[in-house]
Amino acid sequence: MTESTVSHPRLTAEDRRPGLKLSTVVLALVPLVLLAAVIATIVRTDAGLADRTAPPLETLSIQRITLPEPGLIELDVVNDGPDPISLAQVIVDDAYWEFTVSPANVLDRLDRATIRIPYPWVQDEAHAIGLISATGVVFETEVAVAIESPETNRSSIARFALIGLYVGVVPVALGLLWYPFLRRLGRRGLNFILALTIGLLVFLVVDMFEEARERALSAPATLGAPILVPLLALLTAGFLMLAGQSLRRRQRDDGGLNLAYQIAIGIGLHNLGEGLAIGSAFAIGEAALGVFLIVGFTLHNVTEGIGIAAPLVGNRPKLAHFLALAAIAGAPAIVGTWIGAFTFSPFWTTVFLAIGIGAILQVIVEVGRLVYRSQRRHNEPALTWVSLGGVTAGIVVMYATALLVSA
Repeated sequence: MTESTVSHPRLTAEDRRPGLKLSTVVLALVPLVLLAAVIATIVRTDAGLADRTAPPLETLSIQRITLPEPGLIELDVVNDGPDPISLAQVIVDDAYWEFTVSPANVLDRLDRATIRIPYPWVQDEAHAIGLISATGVVFETEVAVAIESPETNRSSIARFALIGLYVGVVPVALGLLWYPFLRRLGRRGLNFILALTIGLLVFLVVDMFEEARERALSAPATLGAPILVPLLALLTAGFLMLAGQSLRRRQRDDGGLNLAYQIAIGIGLHNLGEGLAIGSAFAIGEAALGVFLIVGFTLHNVTEGIGIAAPLVGNRPKLAHFLALAAIAGAPAIVGTWIGAFTFSPFWTTVFLAIGIGAILQVIVEVGRLVYRSQRRHNEPALTWVSLGGVTAGIVVMYATALLVSA
């Protein structure tokens, strides 16, 4: 039997050189240059419909309403449509009212502006607002409860920082106090607590996803914020998994300390969203809702400290690590209250929440790996009644405490 041989073309010395040849780069750039020319032509000529007779497509997204002082209403708006918008009139409580627009009265696509209306709003009353464009399109909104918005000064900054401390740092620190109790548990008890941590994190992922979707719908539709939620979450989870693999190759076993920090970071991003909700409630004048959220989130977040402490049972970390973990997981609530009270962007809030979802997804995988390895060493299946019970208990605990916020 004869062997068939396949001849390969000989590589010249020039072919063996690393890098791309200039001619190859030029061939790659030619389609890109032509594509750019086509896109520029489409934009410049409105796809050949520059002389269309149809009315313009006007969409105005009202991002935020504030009452900075008595007798003044401010609205932050974004042109969310393809055509320019010229604001012509403002109606407040069925009456036309004077107004000013900064920086300009005409908004091109994705332009932002602040509308100032000198209107004698009434404390604790609702006020209906209508913005009318030059073409007669009306964009309606309302002030649900008229209360002066928080002023950005040293006193208010300190007060909102204290709120964030109550909501984030304090409850997480209280949850970490269960660490000595966790150390007294046996292997099955520890696996139950680790599975409970997975349940807590699964609930947080679902909760953050719903929150991110809600915020995304408030962002300008042109930015496509809703689609960014799953995409950024998956990209973040993938990036953190690769980074974790790299760290594991370089570092010795640290008794779960790195995993505890990863959990704290993911929970911290979640608590940032809680701070945003509280700060926003006070900014729009719903003080009763804000206080209600503070109490509910404080009780809700105690369980997060247990999840952070669970991977540390095989280690004896210094007190400084516990303080750092409480700060990492809880301090973002302070930042969130500041952002929600003094400035707010639905788009960037969506981005941060989506990144938080990805971070927690990666942590779920890491904690699940710990439980799986422990059970495999004792010839147990991947899913046992202990692990399933822990996950279920974690979800039930988070759901029950969440009812304190939504009840």
